[in-house]
Amino acid sequence: MVSFITNLINGLSLGSIYALIAIGYTMVYGIAKMLNFAHGDIIMVGAYIAFTIITTLKMSVGLGIVAAIAGCLALGIFVEKIAYKPLRKAGSPLAVLITAIGVSYFLQNAALLIFGADPKMFSSVVPVSFRTLQIGEFTIPGTTIISIVISVVLVLVLQFFINKTKPGQAMLAVAQDKEAAALMGISVNGIISLTFAIGSALAGVAGVLLCSAYPSLSPYTGAMPGIKAFVAAVLGGIGSVPGAMIGGLLLGIIENLSKTYISSQLSDAIVFSVLIIVLLVKPTGLMGKVVQEKV
Repeated sequence: MVSFITNLINGLSLGSIYALIAIGYTMVYGIAKMLNFAHGDIIMVGAYIAFTIITTLKMSVGLGIVAAIAGCLALGIFVEKIAYKPLRKAGSPLAVLITAIGVSYFLQNAALLIFGADPKMFSSVVPVSFRTLQIGEFTIPGTTIISIVISVVLVLVLQFFINKTKPGQAMLAVAQDKEAAALMGISVNGIISLTFAIGSALAGVAGVLLCSAYPSLSPYTGAMPGIKAFVAAVLGGIGSVPGAMIGGLLLGIIENLSKTYISSQLSDAIVFSVLIIVLLVKPTGLMGKVVQEKV
């Protein structure tokens, strides 16, 4: 029983990281109606920024985290302006999808040229005094607790921002109807850039948390977590921020329990089978809504 609960908590920790990544997917899709498959590689960029600040330059952990968030935020805006904005009126979703894959490979190869292919050992951002927490029979890593707490707090802050502030209301309006929002004086291009900025900043946080829990860092670090986070977004209902959170947590639990009780080699296959089952049984996801297309 103790082992099961420990694995459950570790699954929640991994799932909370997936949730932060999935929110980037779901926000961009909900507002810009596109899938940014380069999102996983922005996680990797954030982790490398933090690694450079903390390990190479020997600066503080706090500065490394802030630099990772700021760097990913700027990168998200830059990628949207350079790669996606020119294609916004292309009329073909395939053009945007191919561009996103191209951006993903560009970021991976840029990281290969700058940092090399050898994995780097990432330093934990958790204070030494909080590396483990003993609660009765349970020994919980500090990274696990911090990952869960930070993810929940960020999601609550994001929900408040979306529902209670003017920029958040503008994001909801653009997601509902771009043309009508533009007629009401809302800058659609500005809101889409803001969405990319928020999603990329969350990816920066996720990159630091991911590499703190799994300390090996390489140019391909963000590839698989990015794809799994997309599965989490679909599971929760792509376009829904609470759905992305729930989908991420569920997927983390499924993956961790699969590794422990079924097979570590089959865990990825089980995760992706979840995507197939969701698309077959409930294509809108757990919290997604059926949208009527206007003809």
